[in-house]
Amino acid sequence: MTQSFDLAWIVVKDIKEAVKFYTETVGLKLLKLHEEFGWAELQGPSGGAMLGIAQENNNDPIKAGNNACLTFTVENLEKSRDSFLQKGAKFLGEIIEVPGHVKLLTGVDGDGNHFQLAQMLDKSCC
Repeated sequence: MTQSFDLAWIVVKDIKEAVKFYTETVGLKLLKLHEEFGWAELQGPSGGAMLGIAQENNNDPIKAGNNACLTFTVENLEKSRDSFLQKGAKFLGEIIEVPGHVKLLTGVDGDGNHFQLAQMLDKSCC
């Protein structure tokens, strides 16, 4: 039986560029970077699950842009979207709102990995 969810990871073509995107644009903090192994771990400023970033290689069947959709909780979706856009992020479509529950917006990083911004509207649930 699963005890916890602590890590989701994605595959990228350039680990340095990916670390830059996820620290400077998304706002995660870098916990570990092992360039020699093609691996980095990041986490949000207030903790939570970690994001693993793996450098694409010929030994792994998972290629850049073909795995996890990462969800980042934000306080204000519109302000966060504008900040991300100023830093070069790309979004797919418009903000989707589930009335009274959540606002969502999907984007892609430089390798085509999907991420989502989520603003919780029902603060009692999370």
